[in-house]
Amino acid sequence: MTLRIKDYKDGIQFSGVIHPRSANNKICGLQDEYLKIHITSPPVEGNANKMCIKFLAKTLSVSPSQIAIVNGQHGRKKIIRIDGISTSEFLKIIPSIE
Repeated sequence: MTLRIKDYKDGIQFSGVIHPRSANNKICGLQDEYLKIHITSPPVEGNANKMCIKFLAKTLSVSPSQIAIVNGQHGRKKIIRIDGISTSEFLKIIPSIE
């Protein structure tokens, strides 16, 4: 399987699956066509979503304001948009997902 990344205006959009209450914040490769992201925060009051955005911002060296969860706010499967980054830049930073 390959992660589907779509170019979107001035950035990219991709599918992610979030695993809350994990031991560490980390990217764990692919689950089907989703980027598998482990987050330490519980899925209460949007905390896992906020932690996911902060973690991705730190990992990708972008501002948290450049990242948005555009679909899936209440489920594990999400559509995530990142402004100001290209597909090639994203693939260089995210460890061996293809």
